[in-house]
Amino acid sequence: MILRVLATEAALELIDKLKRQHGPLMFHQSGGCCDGSAPMCYPNGEFRVGSNDVHLGEIADCPVYMDADQFAYWRHTQLIIDVVPGRGAGFSLEAPEGLRFLTRSRVFTDAEADALAAGGSPS
Repeated sequence: MILRVLATEAALELIDKLKRQHGPLMFHQSGGCCDGSAPMCYPNGEFRVGSNDVHLGEIADCPVYMDADQFAYWRHTQLIIDVVPGRGAGFSLEAPEGLRFLTRSRVFTDAEADALAAGGSPS
């Protein structure tokens, strides 16, 4: 199965720390409002997912969503959630840690894109 989203080791370590502090988590890839286009981390269920959100998969047992309109632009890429020093807008749970989640991406190969088109995509 081709994964649409994964996380770096540094991101997984921060997610683990945040889970110990806040319980189950979820991510929503924001679409440019407030914090640019950034993965936002919330206590699971705090962000209301709507019918226009696409479930991309999970990282560290945390569901990851993206707005369908934004997904139309990103569908050809694998999202890689990473963490870097700095602060985002403050809506995401990692802000007090002096770190921020960041989305990196890579374009799917032709074979991966074909597999996703054939139904190998979690959504």
